[in-house]
Amino acid sequence: MTDYTVEFVGTGEEITVSDKETILKRCIDEGIAQEYSCRVGMCLACSAKIEAGEVTQPAARGLTDEEAEEYALTCMARPLSDLKLDRGKYPPSIEDAAADGGDAAAADD
Repeated sequence: MTDYTVEFVGTGEEITVSDKETILKRCIDEGIAQEYSCRVGMCLACSAKIEAGEVTQPAARGLTDEEAEEYALTCMARPLSDLKLDRGKYPPSIEDAAADGGDAAAADD
């Protein structure tokens, strides 16, 4: 088991997360106010832009392969290195769906 430092950009918050636990779990344990809803990698509420570092998140089904390189779903993501995350930043697929009133997501079904 390896521990990594996760820093949240612009908040001054920093936590230590094991490579065996999700970032969201550690946030909840530490009292960090991280948004979430489904906790299964689908809703994207817990999304954060990866400013530095790497994560593994094979079960993050709500992201495209390209988005998974730039965004972490904290409910699924486990650190592979020290990280800098910008919380509340959402991938283009969710931003596009919001701009279209949700129609873009429905079109993918």
